[in-house]
Amino acid sequence: MDPTADHRYVITLSCPDTTGIVARIATFLADAGGWIVEAGYHSDPHTGWFFTRQVVRADSLPFDADELRARFADVAAELGGDASWTVTDSLRPKTAVLLVSTEPHCLHDLLGRVAAGELPVRLAAVIGNHEPLGGIVRAHGVPFHHVPFPPPGDDPDARAAAKERAFAQVRDMVGEHAPDAVVLARFMQILPPQLCREWAGRAINIHHSFLPSFVGARPYHQAYARGVKLIGATCHYVTPELDAGPIIEQDVIRVDHGDTAADMVRRGRDIERLVLARGLRWHLEDRVLVHGNKTIVFR
Repeated sequence: MDPTADHRYVITLSCPDTTGIVARIATFLADAGGWIVEAGYHSDPHTGWFFTRQVVRADSLPFDADELRARFADVAAELGGDASWTVTDSLRPKTAVLLVSTEPHCLHDLLGRVAAGELPVRLAAVIGNHEPLGGIVRAHGVPFHHVPFPPPGDDPDARAAAKERAFAQVRDMVGEHAPDAVVLARFMQILPPQLCREWAGRAINIHHSFLPSFVGARPYHQAYARGVKLIGATCHYVTPELDAGPIIEQDVIRVDHGDTAADMVRRGRDIERLVLARGLRWHLEDRVLVHGNKTIVFR
């Protein structure tokens, strides 16, 4: 199969809303011969911002992605100095690094989807704070790195220092790959603020509750104690505020009074797999635009 047959350029733009934005972008692309195959728009009356995602056939343009980027910069500048935009090339493979702990279900799901060609990403590495998941990772031909984190102990200062060293090691390992996504696939460690800022817009977490309900540890047990009738999962970008970053995707499943906390954990894992896979796909396909603490997702 010809790898250029589905060659696309993806343009995203966020800017102050005004009249003529759609016409300006359409005219720019039409003048260059651009063939738009997908377009999404959103105008937010509360913030006064406009958002769009455009997909263009690469073979319809007489220049490459770098030239498109240079020319579109002029268009974006006309639309306001606060405009945020990207131009990506579908032929440039996206990469991801996964961070894991001992829970295997999200890792297994992502490895399987990548192996089946269902996710547009190359897994550059998996980093785990425990060793047992290394075997399945290596079986998929993906490098696995074990970075031990200190267990709870009596000396909080020594533990904090050891944890800082461990995160520094993780940071260096991730930095070697410059990934498009850093996926916390049930990593169960809170990223330090420095890494949250450094990986802003790239660090993606799966939280096992329907946020903002049941933030923090053991959310299924919190849900069981509260007697809820729906449990869920949330895929979101990581920020320094725990479990409060911009939400990419969510889903729920119904439970009832007969379900134990263990039942909720078991059933919730199915939702976690789906929500993380969807959120990661949309991120990799440049479908997610972040504005403040909210997202616009062009599905």
